[in-house]
Order: sequence, then structure tokens, then C-alpha cells
Amino acid sequence: MIETLHGAMETVSYNEHFGIRIYLNQEAENYPIHWHTAAEVIMPLENTYTAVIDSTEYKLNSGDILIIPSGQLHQLYAPESGKRLIMQFDCSILFNLNGLDSTFHLLRPCLVITAEQNKELHGSLKPLLLNLMNEYFSQYLFKEAAAYSILVHFFVVLGRNFMGKERHFYHVKQQNQHKYIDRLLQVCNFINEHCTENIQVEELAEIAGFSKYHFMRLFKQFMGMSYYSYINQHRIMHAEKLLIDPNLSIMEIAMNSGFESLPTFNRVFKNYKKCTPTEYKGLYGNHSQH
Repeated sequence: MIETLHGAMETVSYNEHFGIRIYLNQEAENYPIHWHTAAEVIMPLENTYTAVIDSTEYKLNSGDILIIPSGQLHQLYAPESGKRLIMQFDCSILFNLNGLDSTFHLLRPCLVITAEQNKELHGSLKPLLLNLMNEYFSQYLFKEAAAYSILVHFFVVLGRNFMGKERHFYHVKQQNQHKYIDRLLQVCNFINEHCTENIQVEELAEIAGFSKYHFMRLFKQFMGMSYYSYINQHRIMHAEKLLIDPNLSIMEIAMNSGFESLPTFNRVFKNYKKCTPTEYKGLYGNHSQH
């Protein structure tokens, strides 16, 4: 359940200083569009569960795993009966570890892992989630440390699978693959943190340690999109959260999201969200009253 909701932002309450919150949700309750600084992992244990993220509906069957990065707007719909494991956690647990911070952002807008699509990966991750839940609800000594270690292990397994199979460079020697990935992850992390600022490609190339044109080619190969599209994607994600605030004008939101003009903001937003910022505000702004 959502304990604290200010507009569309949920404040996740952790027990004492334990930066992980797990609960077995059995409520036949739907949750309106919201976001939180915590990351979220959902796995139905009985019956189905439905999430809507970026206007896409994800119907989860029992055992399916859904990972929602921090700051991602989402809605949840429950069946009349059922049970699901819902975990929210402080992302700094992972972000302090080299490589996991930027890797996590590459999972946007979300990631679904099913046994049908990837039996090996699902077979590794599902027991880790169940073990983490058991530690969380136990009275064992050092249960907090044990829970953290399982959480890190979960994302190490996920990250190695995701990065190893999905991200590689053509015409780059095998021994240089990891070095290139590390450099471009640093760039992604920089964009994630500074997307509302005026970012120049030369600055990104310098962070990566490549020439401008070599960087542009490698980034597109790595991400499947240009660096400029990646920046705009994060600006639109930032704008989505601002659009739910009834006190902000469209112009204010455009400027606060890193766009130089209102026409550019309108064009890019419609390209990504298939509606104008004004239409989006009308569709989702009413949820701010919940």
C-alpha cells in the first residue's frame, strides 16, 4: 500500500535505518499514477498483477519479475484476489558500487524477466528474491547485512546478463570491451544527473576519453540511440513529474527540464509520449488530488 503520497510522489518509509522495504501485498486495490525515489521490484506469487509504465501495460503472471527504476511514473492494478512480493529500496545501496549506478539507469523505463523469455536468468533471480524476503522477515542476526548482500547479488547477476548479452561493440577487441563500457556508463551517469542542463557533446566525449565523432558512434552502438536522444529521453522523464504539479505552467516545465524553447519541448514530448504536454497534464494532473 502507499503510505504517504504528496501529489504523485510517494515517500517510501523504511523501518529504522533499513533501506529496504518488503511487503506481501494482497489488497485488491489499484494505485494511481505515482513515482518515488526508491527503486521497486514486483513479483506476483499468486494470480496476476498489472503495471502501466510509459503508457505500456505489463501483465505479470505468477513468478514474473518487474523492475521499476527510481523516478519512473507508474500505475498498478490488482485482481480481486492474489498475492505479490513488492520490494522498494534506497538506490544509494547500489549507486555507491562502481558500475551498478549507471547500469541501473539502462533498465528504463522498466524490465520484465519471465521464465518463458529467459529461463536461466529467471531461475537465478527468483530464488534470490525469495531468500531476500525470508531474511527481511526473519529474526536472524545480521539480517540487514544479509539482505543487502542478496540485493547486491541480485543486481550483479542481472547486470552481468544484461550488459554481457545486450551491450557490445563491433570492431573492438574483446579485452577493450569492458573498458569502453565503463567509460560510456560514466557518460550515462553524467547525463542522468545533469540532463536539465545545457550539455555539449564535446563535454561528453571528454568524459569518455574519445574524440567527438568516435564517441558519437560508440554511444549509439552501445545504447541503440544517439546521445542527444538519450538526453531528451531523460528530460522528458523529468518533465513528466513536473507536469503533474498543477502550480507549474508548461513554459516553466519546459525551461526547468532543459529545453531551450516551448516549441521544441512540445515537439520532443509528443514524439516520446504521443500526446502534447498540455494533453498529458489534463490526463494525469487529476491524480494529484489523491
